[in-house]
Amino acid sequence: MTIRTCSVAGMFYPREPSHLEQLLEKFFRNTSSTLNAFGIISPHAGYVYSGQIAACAFRAIPETFSGTFIVIGPSHRGYLTCTSSIPWETPLGILNVDQEIVTALDIKIDEFSHQSEHSIEVQLPFIKYRFPRAMIVPIMMGDQDSTNARNLADAIYKAICKMKKEVKIVASSDFSHYVPDKYARQHDTDAIKALKNLDIEEFYRRIAAEGVSACGYGPIASTCLVCKVMGARNGELLQYGTSGDVTGDYDQVVGYGAIAVV
Repeated sequence: MTIRTCSVAGMFYPREPSHLEQLLEKFFRNTSSTLNAFGIISPHAGYVYSGQIAACAFRAIPETFSGTFIVIGPSHRGYLTCTSSIPWETPLGILNVDQEIVTALDIKIDEFSHQSEHSIEVQLPFIKYRFPRAMIVPIMMGDQDSTNARNLADAIYKAICKMKKEVKIVASSDFSHYVPDKYARQHDTDAIKALKNLDIEEFYRRIAAEGVSACGYGPIASTCLVCKVMGARNGELLQYGTSGDVTGDYDQVVGYGAIAVV
């Protein structure tokens, strides 16, 4: 069977299953939530930096969920928007792809482009650990402008309606990259405030005006748009932090946010 094998296990997160389980157990033990989010925004850095914040995001979805996660991650290597139809490996076991939704999306399938991209992969151990019966639909997003974000959101929503399945959306994104901590916190928080009312046009305006170097602003926008038509009304910031909180170096940080779309 052809599968998408782990690309960054042993670098971004532990490769050894028992070590990974222990780490994820610790992350989730330190979170709590009574939410039932339509979707979430979760960071995709190494777990030592952003794993606790990612767990906070996934905690906003009840662990009883056993449907399909549509995981949208940015392309860090310039590939075009595409999906994947083969199972994905994690150290905790295989995650199967929901073939029906992939077909309904009518988005190009390109397994090669997914091979070394980490933005989706880093989310999957959280899903396999907390939602062991769930399936996934991996979508890597190329051009992230607002038109493409809306087009992708429309395609996702139409596929969901056609298949009539229980779905949660995950936007994989870090926020500011390699800027002083004070700058990251100020500008990231300002951009995130635009998501409070799921105002995507204002979110894009603030991203551009303040130079917020979020790598997955398109996946964030598409996720909010899909969730909004599904009934969501707010983007709730659950936790924010920077790499400086871990390293003690506040001169050049990356920002991470956990957001529930409810």
